[in-house]
Amino acid sequence: MKKVVVLGAGYAGLKTVVELQKQCRGEVEITLVDENSYHYEATDLHEVASGNLSASKITFPITDVLDPKMTTLLLDHVEKVNEAEKTVELAHHQPLKYDYCVFALGFVSETFGIKGAEENSLPMTSVKEAEAIHAHIIDRMKDYQQSQNPADLKIVICGAGFTGIELAGALADARPRFAKLAGVTPDKVTIDIIDASKRLLPMFNDDLAEYGVNLLKKLDINVITEALIQEIKPGTVLYKGANDEDGAPLHEIKGNTIIWTTGVSGSPVVAESGLQQRRGRVMDSGHLTAPQDDKLYMVGDVAAVMPPDGKRPYPTTAQIALSMANYVAKDIAARVKGTSRPGAYTYKSLGTVASVGNTRAFGEASGHSFKGYPASVLKKMIMNKSLMELGGFKELFAKGRFDLYH
Repeated sequence: MKKVVVLGAGYAGLKTVVELQKQCRGEVEITLVDENSYHYEATDLHEVASGNLSASKITFPITDVLDPKMTTLLLDHVEKVNEAEKTVELAHHQPLKYDYCVFALGFVSETFGIKGAEENSLPMTSVKEAEAIHAHIIDRMKDYQQSQNPADLKIVICGAGFTGIELAGALADARPRFAKLAGVTPDKVTIDIIDASKRLLPMFNDDLAEYGVNLLKKLDINVITEALIQEIKPGTVLYKGANDEDGAPLHEIKGNTIIWTTGVSGSPVVAESGLQQRRGRVMDSGHLTAPQDDKLYMVGDVAAVMPPDGKRPYPTTAQIALSMANYVAKDIAARVKGTSRPGAYTYKSLGTVASVGNTRAFGEASGHSFKGYPASVLKKMIMNKSLMELGGFKELFAKGRFDLYH
């Protein structure tokens, strides 16, 4: 019986396991390795960071979707993959031997070497980090009642990409709650979002990108573009304007909550395993396998798949992660059964929708643009579809987003 080791229980890893359990019953032994006993919906981390959703609402036990006759869950930290030996080295268990390995260890925060970013800002790449952001904001609001320090009321988001903008919208929804804790009116709680780019949200056309930025501004979120962050100090973001002369004094944004959403990279285990990679991502070789080892599959945030125009890899989303998982499960099943393998992996996006709070969103699907409340409903339906694919009806009814009218 073939041994399949799956590293990571995010969208790509867990979906691969779910599909292999259907397609290879009695033909493979699966070991799933993750540091947590739960799967979390990474697309909802901003809702936990803002306090609009509890962590329990975006998580479910991994064992809920595992077949114990086929799959073993091992809670451990992956150190590296040894391609030559076909083993996975773990922090607390003996190495795992594999016939096929699916590398789906997700992403980590990328600070790009900016001084003070790691020490003086809060990342948002896990449930624990999202909960820490919310706890930090609550503490600052409570502190204000004693300190009367305006910086306690100021939230600064570094990075106005997809994640940063969704976080800003969620925080705007939570602003009245924060203000009540601080004993002030909501307008006293300020949100700044800063980015190096002039044109935000490159994954959308000009009209949708402009609409999204205007949504933020209507929510009294201060959007600062063409701002090159130079350093993060405690309570202060220092940046240089794109048109500033050399030697000009740096600009400052004050705020006792500084959140880092500027960028992510694939798991550092990719580099530690000696794989050919860039920022923790391995370029697809056709079948989503590593160039050096066709028994090692790279999926989700650690895989880079180029679109037909070849300009830049597809962005890492839950949608493409689930698509990769479906493909990899089919490919492994074909190899195990000795049947013909599917052709090279291709991806067709069904669309992208960004939320700016609970009832506001924008995006495109099936060639059509959506804005405002209809886009918000579409966003929640897309999220429910992903949850259904992973957890089935049980998790959909328990954790799904059906709050369509408030």
